[in-house]
Amino acid sequence: MAGTAGTPGTPRVLRAMNDRAALDLLLEHGPLSRTRIGKLTGLSKPTASQLLARLEAAGLVLATGTTEGRPGPNAQLYEVDPRAGHAAGLDVTPERILAAVADITGRTVGSYALPTPGRRPAQPVVRQVTDALDGAVKAAGLTRSDVHRLVIGTPGAFDPNTGRLRYASHLPGWHSPELLGELAAALPMPVEYENDVNLAAVAEQRLGAARGHEDFVLLWNEGGLGAALVLGGRLHRGWTGGAGEVGFLPVPGTPLVRQVTKANSGGYQELAGSQAVPRLARELGVPDIPSGPYAEVAAALVERAAAHDDGPHRQLLETYATRLATGLASLVSVLDPELVVLSGASLTAGGDTLRTLVQDELEELAAARPRLVVGEVREHPVLRGALESALSATRDEVFDTSR
Repeated sequence: MAGTAGTPGTPRVLRAMNDRAALDLLLEHGPLSRTRIGKLTGLSKPTASQLLARLEAAGLVLATGTTEGRPGPNAQLYEVDPRAGHAAGLDVTPERILAAVADITGRTVGSYALPTPGRRPAQPVVRQVTDALDGAVKAAGLTRSDVHRLVIGTPGAFDPNTGRLRYASHLPGWHSPELLGELAAALPMPVEYENDVNLAAVAEQRLGAARGHEDFVLLWNEGGLGAALVLGGRLHRGWTGGAGEVGFLPVPGTPLVRQVTKANSGGYQELAGSQAVPRLARELGVPDIPSGPYAEVAAALVERAAAHDDGPHRQLLETYATRLATGLASLVSVLDPELVVLSGASLTAGGDTLRTLVQDELEELAAARPRLVVGEVREHPVLRGALESALSATRDEVFDTSR
């Protein structure tokens, strides 16, 4: 008995698989000719022509220019139609919400920054989120209904068992148990929520230093100290979403911190977090310590220290590396990852100089010896990860031609 339409191996499913393969190739390589698509997919010229005609009729690809500078007649080129779908991402901190909209190809077409200073939010969180999203949507020349999916990145994590935000007491207004329901009611598209450091790891895995790696740890140090764990190619979030909250990790060199969630800090955060860097610089006699938010001051101090070979600047960098390696030793001893990505301004500012020092210290402190690399996604990695996560789901929806 022949299989029904839509079951594995039927013409509809095979066509959908070929369609998706061609669309993924166009996303990866940019404009391609019919002949090139045929070679890359293994399809015959007539089948490739039918595929492109089908995708063009569905509004998923469009003809764009021709090949030039080659022997023979010019060939028509095709690309994914960027108007086929849009996705949005939000990066939330206590100080601001960054919002961006990307088209289906991944190109950012609109962005907006909404300041949210103060311990008490001037506006309800739902209004903040919708205002930030609307600002990016307007900048893209779109409307809310044009956005297929939204991913919101926050410190901490929403507990899947209770729906409440945990591990982020410093984010005002985000802890109501009704918040997720209120946001769902206010927004017309599916909304997902993800830890900010996890999204930085998504950005590095899709676009940066962790491409091609299935098991890695991303250590983040900017506003707070945290980690993302990718095991078998998938984010490991833990039972309550708290996997990777390493700022709470007890470590040698600091007093034991109790009731860490009330303090919103722990031993590793106190030892190696961004706020520890200016304090350490003063203790070592580093001159001309700048003023400003501690994350920015820490990044400036680390960058300056990496450019010096001796004196208090070098002491600062070496001590900071030892402190970072102290917490990393616990992580890699448990997880034995293939790779550790150093991300966040307080780590990337040190470049290869800091990376080498941390690598050397880690090899002294842990039996596992993963390779350390500096993160490559430097411009708003959390927001980029939110967009990549939203785009992945949007492409699965928009590119499904089996329906």
